[in-house]
Amino acid sequence: MSLTEKIYLDYNATTPTDPRVVEAMLPYFTQNFGNASSDHSFGWHAEDAVETAREQVAKLVNCRPNEITFTSGATEAANLVLFGFCKRNRDKGNHIISCKAEHKAVLETLEALESKGFEVTYLDVDKQGNIDLNVLKDTIKPSTILVSLMLANNETGIIHPLKSITEISHSKNVPVMSDITQAVGKIPVDLQDLGLDIAIFSSHKLYGPKGVGALYLNKSKNISINKHLFGGSHEKGVRPGTLNVPGIVGFGTACKIAQQVLEENQHKLKTLQIQLEEKLLEIDGATINGQNENRLPNTTNVSFKEVDGTKLLRYLNTLAVSRGSACTANQVNPSHVLNAMGVEDELALASLRISTGRNTTSEDIANAVSQIRKAVNQLKTITV
Repeated sequence: MSLTEKIYLDYNATTPTDPRVVEAMLPYFTQNFGNASSDHSFGWHAEDAVETAREQVAKLVNCRPNEITFTSGATEAANLVLFGFCKRNRDKGNHIISCKAEHKAVLETLEALESKGFEVTYLDVDKQGNIDLNVLKDTIKPSTILVSLMLANNETGIIHPLKSITEISHSKNVPVMSDITQAVGKIPVDLQDLGLDIAIFSSHKLYGPKGVGALYLNKSKNISINKHLFGGSHEKGVRPGTLNVPGIVGFGTACKIAQQVLEENQHKLKTLQIQLEEKLLEIDGATINGQNENRLPNTTNVSFKEVDGTKLLRYLNTLAVSRGSACTANQVNPSHVLNAMGVEDELALASLRISTGRNTTSEDIANAVSQIRKAVNQLKTITV
C-alpha cells in the first residue's frame, strides 16, 4: 500500500513541507549557495536571506528579530538554553521547576542537569492535565532560578495558562522558559503578551523543513546564557557552525504563511476536532483525555477501555496516528503524560493521539473514525 492511500493524522509529530516553502528554499541549494559568514557577495546574499527569515519568525511570535537564535530544532534549543542558562546562574541558586507532563526534550535535559547537582521539582498535573498554580507559587523558593513549563502539551493539546504562570514566577523574580513548539502556527502566540523570558520551537511542526528551530531570549530582561558549544561566533556565539541557510529560509517562509492563514486554519481545525470527537465518543468505552479543557484545535487524545493497546496500531495500518508513547527496542511503554494524569498503564497503552492539519478533510475524519471503530470492536471481541 502506498503512502497516498493512507490517512495522515499525526501532524503533531511532523508536517509536510509546504510547496511554497520548498520553492523559496531551492535557490539556496544551487544559485545562492553562499555561506552566511563569508565576507563577499555570495555570503552577503545568504546573510540577507537569514536576516529576512529571522524577521519573519520573530513577527509570527511577536518579538524582536535579534531575540531569535536559529538552531537545528527545539530539542537542541532546549539543551542549549537549559544548560547555558542554569550554569550561568548557578551562583544565584540551583533549583528548577518543571512538570511531569513536559516533552522528553526538556525532561531528559533536566535529568542531566540533576546529575550535575541541580535540584528539579516536577509539578503534578490533575486528571485533566492541568497544573495547580497555587502549588507552583508555593514551590518557588529563594534558590529557584528557572520555571520551565510548556505552552501546549504535545500529546493531549492541553494549553497551560502561561501568562498567569509568568506573572506568578516574575512576582518572585524567577524567569520563565517555555516549549511553545506545538502551539506556534496553530493558535496565536504572542511572546510579549505571555511575558516569557525564554522560548523554544521548531520549523517542521508548522509546514517548514526539518532540522531548523529557534531559541528566543528576551533581550529586554537581559537574558543570556553560557555557551557550551565551540567552533565559531555564528549566531552571536550561542550556536557555532555554518548556518543551514536553505532551512532557515524555509522556516521564515513557513512562519510568514502560518501568520497569513492562522485564523482560517484555526477555525477549520476546530471544526474537524468537534466532528472527530463527537464520532469517537459514540464508540463504546471511548474517553477523550482532557476533553473539557482549553486545548489545541487539532489535537485529540482518546483512550479505549478493555482494548489490547499493543495490537491497536497494527489494526490501524492505513492510519498514521500516534500511541503517544515511546517504543524502543520492541518495548512498548505507556505515555508518561497520561500516567501523570492518573491514567493507568493498560488504558494508556490503549490510547491514540490524533492530530490534524491543513490537508485533513472531513472525509478523512469520517474514514478514520470508521476504521478505529472497527478495530476497537474487533479487539474487544478478541479479549472477551
